[in-house]
Amino acid sequence: MDWKSITFDWNRARAFLVTAEEGSLAAAARSMGMTQPTLGRQVAALESEIGFDLFTRRGRGLELTPNGIKLLEHVRLMGDAANQFSLSASGKSDVIEGDVSITASELLSTFMLPPMIKALRELEPGIEIEIYSTNEQRDLNRREADIAIRSVRPTQPELIAKRLCSVRGHLYAAKSYLQQLGYPPSIAELNKANFIDTEKPGRLMTLLNSQGFSLTRQNFPVISNSHIVQWELVKQGMAITATVEEIGDNEPLVERVVISNLPLITIDLWIVTHNELRTNPRIRRVFDFMVSEFADD
Repeated sequence: MDWKSITFDWNRARAFLVTAEEGSLAAAARSMGMTQPTLGRQVAALESEIGFDLFTRRGRGLELTPNGIKLLEHVRLMGDAANQFSLSASGKSDVIEGDVSITASELLSTFMLPPMIKALRELEPGIEIEIYSTNEQRDLNRREADIAIRSVRPTQPELIAKRLCSVRGHLYAAKSYLQQLGYPPSIAELNKANFIDTEKPGRLMTLLNSQGFSLTRQNFPVISNSHIVQWELVKQGMAITATVEEIGDNEPLVERVVISNLPLITIDLWIVTHNELRTNPRIRRVFDFMVSEFADD
C-alpha cells in the first residue's frame, strides 16, 4: 500500500459523512455535538483538499453532487471500519465502570425500567446509565445504543439477543369512562366506544378487528404518536387503549375492559446487544442484570 498517498484528514471525511447522512449542516452539527460553523469549515476544507464540491444547496438542506455520491460509498465504508474499531476496543475494557446506554420504548422506559435502574446503580455505582426512550429502533451496529429492549428478535448476525420474558396486553379505560359507557358487556357495545392509536387507521384497529371488533376511523377521534400521551388521555377518560398488564394493572385510575379472560395479545421481550460489546464487563454486567430483573416469575 502506498501510505504516502493517504493524505486526507479523517475528521473532515467524517464531517462529510455525517452531513450527507443528516441532510444539513445544522442537523449534522447537532448529531456530532459541534457548532455549525466548525462543521461547515471541515466540509469546506475537504472540498478544497480534493478539488471539487461535495454538496449543492437545496432550500435549507444540502444535496450531494455526482462526485459527492461517488465518494459517499467509500466514506461509509471508512465509517463502518472506524465503528468496528471502536466496538472492538470497547470490548477489551475490563473495568466495571463507565457509560452504558439502553434504548427501550416509551412505556418500558417510563414504567418498568426506573426501579431496575435504581437497583443497578445501588449495586454498581461506577456504571452510569443513559436511557433513550423511543418507539423507534436505534441502530446498535452504529453505536446508537449499547443495549436495546425490543419486542422483536433481531435477525442481524452481528447482534446477540436473549429472551427476557412474555408480557400480556389488555384493553384499559378510565373507570369514569367505563361508567359513562355503562360497562359494555360485549364487543358489539364496545364498537360504539372511542379508542386511541398512533395513526388512522392504526395497528390497534387492525388487531381488534381481527378479533371480532368492527371499528372504523370514527372510533379513533384522538391519535398520538406518543404512548405516554395516549396513556394520559386514557387516564383522563377520553378513550380506550391497549397496554401491558404490568402497567395497566398498576394504575388506580383505570380498569381492564373485560370481555373475556384471555389477554388481547402476548409479546416476548428481548434484550439485544452487539456481539463485540458482549465481552465488555460493564455491558455484560448490565445485560445480565436486566435479564435477571425481567425474568418470568
